[in-house]
Amino acid sequence: MTAHPEPDLVAADLAELRRRLDVRTAEVEGRLALIAQRSAQYERDADELHARVTQLESGRWPLPSLAALTGLAALLVTLWQAVAR
Repeated sequence: MTAHPEPDLVAADLAELRRRLDVRTAEVEGRLALIAQRSAQYERDADELHARVTQLESGRWPLPSLAALTGLAALLVTLWQAVAR
C-alpha cells in the first residue's frame, strides 16, 4: 500500500479544481459586470427623473401665494362693500 496517491491523479484533481475555480471566477466577474451595468442604468434613470421633477416643479403654480392674494382680494372687496353702504 502506498502512502501517496499517484502523481497523475493528483495532477488531474488539481487541473479539475483549477478549471472549476476559473469557471466560478468568470461567473462572478460576469455577475459583477451586470450589476455595474444595472447600477449605471439606475443612476441615469434617477438623474432623468430628477430633471423631470425639477422641470415640473418650476412650471407649477405658486399655490400658497395665490391663496394669500385671493384672501387679500376678498378682504378688500368686503371692506369696499362695507364702506360703500
